[in-house]
Amino acid sequence: MGIFAKGLDVVLHIDKYIGFLLSLVGDWTYLILFLVIFAETGFVFTPFLPGDSLLFAAGAFAAQGYFNIFIILVILLIAAIAGDSVNYWIGLHIGEKVLLKRNLMNPSHLEKTKRFYEKYGKKTIIFARFIPIVRTFAPFIAGIGKMEYPVFLLYNVIGGIFWICLFVLGGYFFGNIPYVQDHFSLFVILIIFLSFIPLIIELAKHFREKLKNKKEGKSKT
Repeated sequence: MGIFAKGLDVVLHIDKYIGFLLSLVGDWTYLILFLVIFAETGFVFTPFLPGDSLLFAAGAFAAQGYFNIFIILVILLIAAIAGDSVNYWIGLHIGEKVLLKRNLMNPSHLEKTKRFYEKYGKKTIIFARFIPIVRTFAPFIAGIGKMEYPVFLLYNVIGGIFWICLFVLGGYFFGNIPYVQDHFSLFVILIIFLSFIPLIIELAKHFREKLKNKKEGKSKT
């Protein structure tokens, strides 16, 4: 494997190379993890970077004494909040122009997006944190939808705290249990699934309300 290919593999699977990075660059690993989480949440073209698994692995290494748990929590939380904010501003200032100019989004769909974020944007920003790929696009779409930034920032912070704490502390308390280590991917999927439960409940409420309104509309006609 060439140097470039090896470097690319480390970037794409950095959650598996934390030990290697610690031995290579020491405390600079904090900065590398910050940049990866910042990029994963901050740019719509980097949803392929590890998120949940990286946080879980960082927590597990903190439990072994390689990271200070408080420092890693603060650093990754700042990265997550700052990343979402940058993504929001990109969507707000250039997202609409690019999508309409290149005919990537119908103007009517854009209006629907704005109305959607007016009604459901707060919950979306929080729940999107727990859905890979979606969390990369949600703040960008929030910017396109012109969600008010103070409102966006509040729910960005709330979602970021829940996301970072759940996975980092999950790794810290459970990541070094042999059974968890042997079934690491399964446990990450389990955590993601459990985090989906509130979203599923909200979607069920939404469709129930929509169905109810449709039936009421038919009964009036």
